[in-house]
Parts: sequence; structure tokens; C-alpha cells
Amino acid sequence: MYPDLSYILHALFGIEPDGAASIVKTFGLLLALAFFASAWVLSLEMKRKTSEGIFKPFKTDIVIGNPPNLQFILIQVVIGFIIGFKLVYIFSNFDEFKADAAGVLLSTTGSMLGGVLGAILYGGYQYYTKKKNALPKPKTIKQVIEPKDMVGDITIIAAISGLIGAKVFAIFESVDTMQAFFKDPINQLFSGQGLAIYGGLIVAFFSVLVFIRRRGFDAWHMMDATAPAIIMGYAVGRIGCQLSGDGDWGIINTNPKPNWLSWLPDNLWVQTYPHNVLNVGERIPDCTWNYCYELNPGVYPTPIYETTMALIIFVILWALRKKLNTKGMLFFIYMILSGIQRFYIEKIRVNDTIPLFGMEVTQAEIISVIFVIVGLIGIWYVKKYHSVLVKK
Repeated sequence: MYPDLSYILHALFGIEPDGAASIVKTFGLLLALAFFASAWVLSLEMKRKTSEGIFKPFKTDIVIGNPPNLQFILIQVVIGFIIGFKLVYIFSNFDEFKADAAGVLLSTTGSMLGGVLGAILYGGYQYYTKKKNALPKPKTIKQVIEPKDMVGDITIIAAISGLIGAKVFAIFESVDTMQAFFKDPINQLFSGQGLAIYGGLIVAFFSVLVFIRRRGFDAWHMMDATAPAIIMGYAVGRIGCQLSGDGDWGIINTNPKPNWLSWLPDNLWVQTYPHNVLNVGERIPDCTWNYCYELNPGVYPTPIYETTMALIIFVILWALRKKLNTKGMLFFIYMILSGIQRFYIEKIRVNDTIPLFGMEVTQAEIISVIFVIVGLIGIWYVKKYHSVLVKK
């Protein structure tokens, strides 16, 4: 496995791992690529729907030449404080940052002196720049915004709200995670560990929905445009889980490979995740690196299965997107297919459980069932009320 970029460089070029490149964690890198992949797919759909007249450019007022006010100054001071608070701490504790960059960045630890200096320097610079560009009388100009130009804003909103949602939902994945949160809420909330992808999707969906409605976009058409983008991001994100060995793997698999799967490579049936980022399992003999453990016995490589199924769902949605005559239909088909794939992958996937009506179920199983139910209800609704409104 490749817990960070240094291990990828070692595999490609033979460079010794655990060097400076280890700052870049593989999961984080693929997570960023997942957002870029989603943004790219979404931009293609936004352009198509604009060319068909479904989405239209709109005008917005932009004020230029405003002098710095108290709100502006306070925001810049806070940003400067956070930057200095973290940067000075990182420089003085580089080994800790190299080992767990996300944990350091998301924690409450930092340098107070660096924060004060950052607030003064950054806040002062922003104040000077704003003051320098201020006009005696601010002007209001009209700017035309193309729908495709909103993709960047949508992606940023989805990324920030999605990470928050994933973190909050992770707290409620099991009794153990809830107890850990109530014992130490600050560290649990700001640690670099624990993300529930469905929580991220749900919170990001509602955050983006509020944003696009304020911009005057048709929510149903936007939902259809985002469906292929979401599942593409999911597929790329799961590649990060697989490459880093972040624990999102399957249950122990000691079963012999069935004859009907004889064509399947052995590492797609069972994997031991050597050099996994969690450093769990048995120590690899003679290994002197920072990540020297692998699982024994091996497990199902479920991230590979999820990426494969997500790409199949993407192909289905991409093929259907021009053929459906009912707005909102594509999104609800995505919900059903996504819910089904996640529900069944949970049967062979390691996950925390919660007691429900005398059963032990995972949070993802509950949400998967809700996805399918909402998808079915949604298809009934849009077929009844939207069949003649597809381009209105």
C-alpha cells in the first residue's frame, strides 16, 4: 500500500520512503482528486444544460472600491491568526506534522505567538491593500455569470460542508464513537481521523441546494446534473481508501476463490494491505519504514469493489442523462443504485454497528435503505408532476 506520497515515489522511482514527500497523504491526495473529478463532470453537464437553454446566464451586482470596514478587518485578522497559529507550530514540530498532517491541521494545537503575528501581518496587509484600492465613491457594476462558472463555488461549498458532515456523522456511527465524543468532544471533533462518507454527501447536498436556489437555478435540473458527478467523486475517493489502506476494507476472507471466479486475480479476492496507513496487523519482517504492518489473515478488498460499482453506476447515469424526459429522475435513479451498492457491500465490509430493534446494523445500512426508499418515492413524484416540465 501507499500511505503517503513517499511510498508512491518509492514504487515508481525507488526513492527511499518517509522523506519530505510523506507530508502528502495518499487518502487526502485522492480526496482532492475526487472533488476535481466531480467538478469536471459537473462542468460538462452544466455546459450541456446551458446549451439546451435549461440553465441561463444571470447578472449580479458587484461593488468595487469599498473601504475596509470592521467586518472585513475582523475576518482578515482571524484568517491571519489561523495561518500563523498553524504554520509556526508546523515548522517547530515538523516530524509530528509529517506523520499526521491532517491531525495537526484539524487539531486545536498551534503556536499562540505565531497566531498573533499572523493576525497582525496578514490583517495589516489586507487592510492596507483594501484601503489603497478604495474609491472616494464605491461603484456598483453588473457582471454576467455563466452557469459553468458556478462549478468552482459549488465544489468548494460541497467540499467544506461535506467534510463537516462526514465528521459529524462519524461521531454517531456506533456506541463507541459516541462515547468517545462525549468523553473528549473537542479532540474527537477536530481530529484527523474518522469520516462517514454518507454524512458528507447528505450535508453537502443540502448546502449546495440552498446555494443554487439563491442563485435562481432550477433545483431539479441541478440535482440531475450533480448525480453523475457525485458518483464519479465517490469512485475516485474509494481509490484513495484502497491505495492508502485506511481501514475501509472488508471482513476476513479465508474462503477459497470459487471456480466461477477463477479468472479473477488473487489480489482482487483477498488482500493483506501491507504498509497500510493504520499500521495494523502483523509486522513485516526486516521492514524499517514508518509503515511496516500488514493484515493476517487477508480481507476482502472492498474499496476496489466499490470503485468498480461506482464506475458502472456512473456509466449508467451518463448514458441515461440525455434520454430521460423527466427532471429529477436521474438523481433519484442515482439514489437507488447508490443505496443498493452500499447496502450489499456492507455485508462483507468492516464497520461499526449500532443496536436497532434487536439487530446490529451499520449507519451506512440504515442510510442506504433510506436512499432507496427516497429514490423510489422521488421517481413516483417526478413522474407524476414533472413529466411535462423537463425543460421548463
